[in-house]
Amino acid sequence: MSGMGTAPAAPSTDPHAGHDMSGMGTAPAAPSTDPHAGHDMSGMGTAPAAPSTDPHAGHAMPGMAMPPRVSTSADNPGRPPEDPVPAAASGGPAHAADLLFDPAEMAVARQQLLVENGDVRTTAVIIDQLEATVADGDAAYDWNAQGWSGGDINRFWWKSEGGGSFADGIEDAELQALYSRAVRPFWDIQTGLRQTYRPEGDRTDLVVGVQGLAPHWFEVGAAAFLSNKGELSARVEAEYDQRITNRWIVQPRAEVNLSATDIPDLEIGSGVTSLQVGARLRYEIRKELAPYVGVEWTRHFGGTADYLAASGQGAEETRIVIGLRAWF
Repeated sequence: MSGMGTAPAAPSTDPHAGHDMSGMGTAPAAPSTDPHAGHDMSGMGTAPAAPSTDPHAGHAMPGMAMPPRVSTSADNPGRPPEDPVPAAASGGPAHAADLLFDPAEMAVARQQLLVENGDVRTTAVIIDQLEATVADGDAAYDWNAQGWSGGDINRFWWKSEGGGSFADGIEDAELQALYSRAVRPFWDIQTGLRQTYRPEGDRTDLVVGVQGLAPHWFEVGAAAFLSNKGELSARVEAEYDQRITNRWIVQPRAEVNLSATDIPDLEIGSGVTSLQVGARLRYEIRKELAPYVGVEWTRHFGGTADYLAASGQGAEETRIVIGLRAWF
């Protein structure tokens, strides 16, 4: 096998083996993961800093004053500190004008200012009901009036109500004289005396009550009465003006009377003694003058109904009313 020469070498695993690659130079390096690798970036300078969270960072603002101190949920830590309030700020007189003028003269001037602007005295009379009624063919009359005199906080208040028959005269009447003090807007606490006149017997009562304007414009009054004979009773009443037009108004009204004990002399039983519910439709000729018509239903309960039955009267009554409402 000498003619065959040396046996050929085993094939190389390098596909370029046996190729002359001297002209190709050094093999290129593997690609870098940096997309800018190998680029000349010397002319671009230093890379910019990350954007600031302050939109005014880097802006010159020499002419702008610091904003006023306002408490917010995110306080500015760069705000200059504030000095505490000087002690002298609360060490002077209550009225600075007393430093320049005679304090006695200034006190008189302030009192006059109070009288002219804040201590106004008013007087009013409200005749809520002045009416004739018809029930079972019998004609009767009723009244309910009240008024006051005083300022916004302290007032003298009076109330009167009653009724009777055109044939037999007055059946019951009462007059209250009260001191009234405003304890909050639209609400007064009242206390005083009530004198009641009845054929069965007169009474003098100590009165403690509250009167005011409830939400949604309900006029409410409640009072407790302690008589000179130790009898305790109470009354709660409410009314509401429902305006239909500028002149036509419907006024629903309800009244509940209660007694802690039986009062045989006055034919009143304990518990809820009576419930009165009615509605009146009035026409305001003027705001101060309005005739009306209406209907009123009254129901007596418990021992009071028994007293009425014993005297031949019914426990329930419906009346037609016609009357006049006025105030001045």
